[in-house]
Amino acid sequence: MSRAAVASPEAPKALGPYSQAQVVQFGAARFCYTSGQVGLDPKSGELVEGVAAQTRQVLANLEAVLNAAGFTLADTVKTTVFLADMADFDAMNKVYADAFRLPYPARSTVAAAGLPKSARVEIEVVAARPGL
Repeated sequence: MSRAAVASPEAPKALGPYSQAQVVQFGAARFCYTSGQVGLDPKSGELVEGVAAQTRQVLANLEAVLNAAGFTLADTVKTTVFLADMADFDAMNKVYADAFRLPYPARSTVAAAGLPKSARVEIEVVAARPGL
């Protein structure tokens, strides 16, 4: 097994002592485990406004991290969505549905008491690809 940290300049810098993602290789298979992303604009460092806009930005940030690791959103096999309020589920889900195609990744969605920077949405993903 081998692993490597991933950092993309196209996504917000980590807010603490963690990697944006880790790529792990098990035999011929490669997996990418991302840290949770919130809707921070990587250029301004500011949180975008609204649940739908935050979800779009979160997915763009995740895509940038995945791309830096040699993956795409289409490689996603599992997501975990954290919402500040489950009342935001429909707004998040509409944007989320536009980002993923069949077969959809497995997903867990939970309400979280507090998210970084007072975000409304945070998403983390696990992606998988055959080895090179």
